[in-house]
Amino acid sequence: MAKKKEISVEKKLRALFDLQLIDSRIDEIRNVRGELPLEVNDLEDEISGLTIKMNSLTDELKEYDSLIKESKNTIEKAKELIKKYSEKLKNVRNNREYNSIVKEEEYQQLEIELAEKKIRDFKVKTEQKNEIISLLQEKLDDKNSHLKGKKDELDEIMNETKIEEDLLIKQSEIYEQKIEAQLIKAYKRIRGNVKNGLAIVPVERGASGGSYFTIPPQVQMEIASRQKIITDEFSGRILVDLDLANEEKVKVTKMIRSL
Repeated sequence: MAKKKEISVEKKLRALFDLQLIDSRIDEIRNVRGELPLEVNDLEDEISGLTIKMNSLTDELKEYDSLIKESKNTIEKAKELIKKYSEKLKNVRNNREYNSIVKEEEYQQLEIELAEKKIRDFKVKTEQKNEIISLLQEKLDDKNSHLKGKKDELDEIMNETKIEEDLLIKQSEIYEQKIEAQLIKAYKRIRGNVKNGLAIVPVERGASGGSYFTIPPQVQMEIASRQKIITDEFSGRILVDLDLANEEKVKVTKMIRSL
């Protein structure tokens, strides 16, 4: 049985960098989509809070309206009583009876004045609440409009990116098969340990991509020779030379655009 020919280190590096470019594009798609649902949820929570506040204010207005009607009824009843007392005064038999009726009239008059004051106060409060409701309604309309825009944007992105994401995932699986399992395991471990998911990066201006730590010239030469896999001692990322990175970027970009 013929021994399986082992691919060169350079081919491994190219395949690994291609995989990184594909996975980075998948990350980008998910990141864009991942932020929008959070924004939609935040807006929905804001709208829910504003709606609860609006309902509470509306209930308060109903209560004020009920209290105004109650005060008006109090006034009507007091006026009816005053009218009756006025009739009684025509037939009083002594001062004691007269004073008693007059006091009742005065009491009912005070009830009218108190009820009228309550009505004025409730009307002022009603105006204030209506102003707040008007402002809240404007805010709600704005939030609902914003929410609709965000939902439309999310739906559009989902429709546009879902197909691309699925195709890229398939490509990622294909490229994984080109690379030995041990190297894939290391690649995924590094991706999981770094914030931006970049496990393999080019050397730029004498340092690994995204790092300020200078790589010694001798090590840079070894990286450029593509004879062995070299990792950055500070970040743990796998390093490739810039020419290889640029060549693979052009190739993978064309591939992604053709999907």
